[in-house]
Amino acid sequence: MSQDKTVLLNIKNLIIEGYSDEKWVGIVHGVDLKLHRGEVMGLIGESGAGKSTIGLAAMGFTKDGCRIGEGSSIEFDGMELTTTPQSDLQSLRGSRIAYVAQSAAASFNPAHKLIDQHTEAPLQYRIQKRLESQEDAMELYEKLRLPNPREIGFRYPHQVSGGQLQRAMTAMAMACRPDLIIFDEPTTALDVTTQIEVLSAIRDIVDQFNTAAIYITHDLAVVAQMADVIKVLLKGNEVEEADTRTMLSNPQDDYTKSLWAVRDFKRDQKPRPTEGSPLISVKNVDASYGDTPVLHDVSFDIYEGMTVAVVGESGSGKSTVARCITGLLPPTKGECLFKGTPLPPDYRDRSKDQLRQAQMIYQMADTALNPKVKISEIIGRPAQFYSGLTGPALKNRVDELLDLIELEPAQYYNRYPPELSGGQKQRIGIARSLAAEPTFIICDEVTSALDQLVAEGILRLLDKLQNELNLSYMFITHDLATVRSIADEVVVMQYGKVVEQGPKDVMFKPPHHAYTDLLLSSVPEMDPDWLTTLLEERGVDDIGEAAKANKRD
Repeated sequence: MSQDKTVLLNIKNLIIEGYSDEKWVGIVHGVDLKLHRGEVMGLIGESGAGKSTIGLAAMGFTKDGCRIGEGSSIEFDGMELTTTPQSDLQSLRGSRIAYVAQSAAASFNPAHKLIDQHTEAPLQYRIQKRLESQEDAMELYEKLRLPNPREIGFRYPHQVSGGQLQRAMTAMAMACRPDLIIFDEPTTALDVTTQIEVLSAIRDIVDQFNTAAIYITHDLAVVAQMADVIKVLLKGNEVEEADTRTMLSNPQDDYTKSLWAVRDFKRDQKPRPTEGSPLISVKNVDASYGDTPVLHDVSFDIYEGMTVAVVGESGSGKSTVARCITGLLPPTKGECLFKGTPLPPDYRDRSKDQLRQAQMIYQMADTALNPKVKISEIIGRPAQFYSGLTGPALKNRVDELLDLIELEPAQYYNRYPPELSGGQKQRIGIARSLAAEPTFIICDEVTSALDQLVAEGILRLLDKLQNELNLSYMFITHDLATVRSIADEVVVMQYGKVVEQGPKDVMFKPPHHAYTDLLLSSVPEMDPDWLTTLLEERGVDDIGEAAKANKRD
């Protein structure tokens, strides 16, 4: 990265407090942070460590119900943000400091086209005229490998995939060429091949414009590719800080060492039963959104007590298959069966028991949980609807489910989703699905919002529940480490088609289908030179060319 040693951001004794139970409670406890121009600092730590809170504070911003404590100093390019008037702070945000949120789906205005939202800041700050800004947006879309870069901006947020939306947000943050960008888990929703493209583009922007960045993530392999310096956080406290190579090769604190040692969990692969019919069968399914075909002759089976991982790039049709199984999107051809019996295509025509049997955990917890409903009601509603529980029995069931997902019932029963971290909200989604007592659960990127320590705990929990309750899982994921940990069988999808499927031990051994090989070779490694080496081996443009070649195939 840049060798410019000019200090752009200097945070001293940062204290952030949140108002809870009629008192102010500490969230961040006296953290210091110094960032130079052109430098990237990685903030890592488990869910609730204070990473996103510190990132927002770098903009002089705190969430509702929070405040910056006395004695804190946040100096950006000589400006003390803790005493800067709000009007000046608002002018700073979006122009000189940009923010890329973790959940793009919750951050875009659904009523406006992507390109209109992209051009808003350049027009507001008179950096570019509309046509110039639109042309720049298209160039950034192309750089970030968005499909049809000259057209995709004229779509609405709901008309693109989650991964595409995340890249559009990254482009929007770069629109004004800010001095500082806060990246809050910008590749969480991306498949491994798209992630490489976005990481490469982010690095290019930082180098080309001498932009400083704070890169917030729980993915250690990703931060190894992006950061010059890594700061480790735990429960709002700084654990240690060092340059990336030193941190990776010689972490000092026991907590940091524990982060480096995660993902040890790998359960034994279960063989497919030789007798009996599948629990879930997808038979020759086609599906469309309006007049646009999305799925093409998709077929696979899921047997009782087994886990099938469905993998593929963003937009490959993974989540669309799940919508067909659950009846949210009726197939245009083919059918979905439960224990050999065809399910009504539309969920509204299914019986209560058919609805109960198949539950879904959604990828975007921010948009899947009603922010105005208490946690107890979110979890309690399906228990009440499917099992008829009320009163003390219902409360006991909610408490039991909170215990299962490792959240203390007394602390979370009466809280609301906005009061929780991203990882905590995802675990509430898991508890809600379990409340219906299903036999089959679709996990749509269920660990994508979780740090690696918590993710491993969730995988262990799901494995335990599967063994105790004989649950079957469909794991939609772009995290091949998760596939290695928990899957029995793997289905690889590309452009709405199944290109390869089989037992996990077979799928991870060569020879592979060319597309499967591309996915496997794109998994980041804990080596700071991994991304650079990969790009050199493929050629920077080869990633896009590989995608085009796969599309032709």
